[in-house]
Amino acid sequence: MAEFQPVTLRDPSSSLTATYVPTAGMICTSLADDGVEYLGQRRGVQAYITSGKTMGIPILYPWANRLSAAKYTIDGAVVTLTPGVAGVRTDEHGVPIHGVLSAYPGWVVTEQTDNTLVAILDWGGKPSLLATFPFPHVLTMSVTLADRTLTVETTVRPSSATSVPLCYGYHPYLQIPDVPRAQWELQTPTMRHLRVDSWGLPTGATEEWAGGSEPLGDTELDHGFDQVDAGAVFVLAGGDRRVEVSFETGYPAAQLFAPSNDDVIGIEPMAAPTDALRRGTYPVAAPGQPETSRFSIRV
Repeated sequence: MAEFQPVTLRDPSSSLTATYVPTAGMICTSLADDGVEYLGQRRGVQAYITSGKTMGIPILYPWANRLSAAKYTIDGAVVTLTPGVAGVRTDEHGVPIHGVLSAYPGWVVTEQTDNTLVAILDWGGKPSLLATFPFPHVLTMSVTLADRTLTVETTVRPSSATSVPLCYGYHPYLQIPDVPRAQWELQTPTMRHLRVDSWGLPTGATEEWAGGSEPLGDTELDHGFDQVDAGAVFVLAGGDRRVEVSFETGYPAAQLFAPSNDDVIGIEPMAAPTDALRRGTYPVAAPGQPETSRFSIRV
């Protein structure tokens, strides 16, 4: 479909390419080395556009993962989210999940070269978005592909006298091509594990996560974490292939997601833990003080 024209970036130093679709929510649909794909395609980009079924690397904004209810309170004011309206989607339990920008068409590309892409979204100029998250700001995504590394910078710049909660994240679906999942190794850093209930929501119980390297095998994961150090590196490896995900700055929380029905793993950088928007456990971008986060994926 012409309106969903992809943009392919090319690493000047290697055969690595990255493909984005700005008018489908600035989703990254491919990260490939000489045509060998490292992103899980799942149901494909069309299902993402039509029904929000995630694949590739989608942005989860303004909140990552689940909220525990369809209402949240900010400075005494209650915001009510209506499923199916203004981009609000729900999980199997009926709670809002993954924000409201799934396949959102309103991104505007402001810069583009062979290996860079910059797009902005003026949240304050979109009444439907303000109804779900009433904080005027400009959201900027800057992407660079160089030295076998995809680097994604996200900047939140308040455009009013109100601070903007930072609860967003990304959901890279990674795979090791041509290597069975049973042979994948997952390496994680030291961090704090946030135990969750049957709905995937933090219970308040925590435990230290020692990190290290373990076979992924047939392990099913949907685990949340905080106390992730700046610069922390997660590694997925198998055969002679290796993918490194670096939480360079602005991502103190993480989610590891490995479903039993698909050979992918999500290593998700998050600006705040799951349900932070309802619990008030988030950092903010203050007026006149834009905040930039950065993660990278090296193949």
